[in-house]
Amino acid sequence: MLRIAHLGVSIGAVAIIRDASLELGAGEMCGLIGRNGAGKTTLMRALMGALPARGSAELDGVDLIRLPAHRRVAHGIGYMPEDRRLVPEFTVEENIRLPSWTTRSSGADARLDWIFGIMPEVERLRGRRALELSGGQQKMVALARALMAGRRMLLLDEPFEGLAPALARRLGEVLASLKAQSVSVLLAESNEIHVADLLARVYRIERGAVTPA
Repeated sequence: MLRIAHLGVSIGAVAIIRDASLELGAGEMCGLIGRNGAGKTTLMRALMGALPARGSAELDGVDLIRLPAHRRVAHGIGYMPEDRRLVPEFTVEENIRLPSWTTRSSGADARLDWIFGIMPEVERLRGRRALELSGGQQKMVALARALMAGRRMLLLDEPFEGLAPALARRLGEVLASLKAQSVSVLLAESNEIHVADLLARVYRIERGAVTPA
């Protein structure tokens, strides 16, 4: 489904991602494992169009690198950044709906109902503003927002970081349920503690270089 080949990202004169290649199959959940500063966030931001990149990243034959950022989301890609990036003054529901507003996609109401069906704890928060939520609750809302756009693929950047054990287990249950939906997931973490049972395969990233585990 996703084939990244010879991806390179530089910030100024510094090469951050070096000739990275990996594949993600349809409905597959893969790990991108590396310590802080290894390049996980940079790679995901490049896939979403937030950073310029060289090489290719083909999603079902469409090279994302050649598309403007807003059109990448329209191809069914959802992104959950490490720092959540919710709009503080928006309600939970408004934050979740944001991708459908930017892409003007149809079926947003049905998609929202589906998200609330697998994440009822988020539905209970739907009327609260994002700034009123705990960090763990914001993580769940950020995942729900990614699911609004991510009908085909999710890019999740350290979703388990900083979560209490009970919430980490719940997040793992939600991710496990996505396997039945044929959603492909590239999941970046510093280690496999919370995700080992979820992953079909693992890639390691070190100093911007990606290798199969």
